[in-house]
Amino acid sequence: MSKHFGMSVAAAVLALAAALSAQEYQVISVHDGGTINGTVKWSGPMPHLLPVTINKDALICDPNSQKTRDLERLIVGPQAGVANTVVFLKEVSRGKAMDLPQQRRFLDQRHCRYEPHILLVPSHTTLQMKSSDATLHTIHMDGAATYNLPFPFPNQVITRDMATVGLVNLKCNGGHTWMNAEMFVVPHPYYAATDESGKFELSNVPPGDYEIVAWHEGWKVTHQETAYDVLTEKRVERPVFLPPRTWEKPVSVKPNSGAVVNFVISEK
Repeated sequence: MSKHFGMSVAAAVLALAAALSAQEYQVISVHDGGTINGTVKWSGPMPHLLPVTINKDALICDPNSQKTRDLERLIVGPQAGVANTVVFLKEVSRGKAMDLPQQRRFLDQRHCRYEPHILLVPSHTTLQMKSSDATLHTIHMDGAATYNLPFPFPNQVITRDMATVGLVNLKCNGGHTWMNAEMFVVPHPYYAATDESGKFELSNVPPGDYEIVAWHEGWKVTHQETAYDVLTEKRVERPVFLPPRTWEKPVSVKPNSGAVVNFVISEK
């Protein structure tokens, strides 16, 4: 049976950090590991999600003159697969070495959007960041990491150490209020972000019984908060979202075998 939890943002961050790991992870040789495959799919009608008007740096942020930008919080494919859902194992104390995808450990700001939208960064490693845009972006982080980092020049790489396990929210303090992303600073490698089909895979898992979690950042806007554009010092309105949502299931991994876990999520 799956579980769904709702809580304040602060409580969600603390609970997630506790769930990620209560002890130091130990790298071992996994000779008889198994694989967990599955999907995260949407059920029911799609919610009505309002786009945000692109009201700054249109030549850079809106090269195709679309006038608005989706907040990218809920991406459902043709076969109902939900992209950008983070799937991970709870309370893993030992297993394979870190092998998280490099593309989820490097953040770019391109056309005033974060690429990728979901980052997975091992704890005690560095996050690399740059901006491909010829305008000022300022990454504001809160949660397990707190930084406010300006990017006045294109293609200049900045690095910061991600020492604390947990969830980090990213947004732009440069007036581009639609920019948002989420980063997991993780203690072990058994994490995956679903692709555009909603698929995920966790490989070389030591045999045993686990709880597997599907985490989604949430898509509903609760209200607008007042923020400041650091360049113009003008007030801007930025969307505030409901807390993330999580679902849990048990999974048993047999030696040299595969397990399948599928999640179904919905508006309810």
